[in-house]
Amino acid sequence: MDRSQKAAAIAEIAEDLRDAEAVFAVDYRGISVPQAADVRTRLRAADARFRVVKNTLTERAADEVGAESLKELLEGPTALTFVKGDVAVAAKAISTFNRETELLSFKGGILNGEALAPEQLQAIARLPSRDVLYGQLVGVVASPITGVVRGLNALISGLAIALSQVQEKKESGEIPSGAAPAPAPAAESAGGDEPPAPETPDQDAEPPVPAASPEEPAEGSETTTDTEQADASA
Repeated sequence: MDRSQKAAAIAEIAEDLRDAEAVFAVDYRGISVPQAADVRTRLRAADARFRVVKNTLTERAADEVGAESLKELLEGPTALTFVKGDVAVAAKAISTFNRETELLSFKGGILNGEALAPEQLQAIARLPSRDVLYGQLVGVVASPITGVVRGLNALISGLAIALSQVQEKKESGEIPSGAAPAPAPAAESAGGDEPPAPETPDQDAEPPVPAASPEEPAEGSETTTDTEQADASA
């Protein structure tokens, strides 16, 4: 590779670094050409690009864009994954390939200019995709609205059932048509007249004399026979 070709390669890598939201550095030792093609196919869903480049050219490109933390990862055979789309999907593709083949282990990376350790990349690989996260966010935001709608529907449904029951009772004669509704109990009605208080007996008044039993004469009274009544009449 002559000087002009190196300059073109450095410019291309620098452009990829500027455009990428995240960059993964992986150890590509042992990977075959068909396997590399398989990795590139898996990364298309995340709008990511897998490239094997010389470390010296990548170091010069990193100097141009100020990616100093990436230069620390350029030891030994290193391939780069430039991610423009879903970072979680791209990390999951690399992690799944590594689990299946024991190739392409994470060396580290950068995300929005911040350095990432291999453990952090593995954690990102376990995250849901961006579409799934958006769906969960929409569900959380919409849940209070759904609760209000359900509550209103329940109230409307309950009112309709109550009115239907009243109509059925009117048609069956249980409630006369046009009859006034029965007054609510005094204890439950608000603002209604209170029931009259029970009369309190006058303590100064004399107690009533109990009436004499028809079989027994009252004490102190005299009984008269029919003969005596007849003599008195004569």
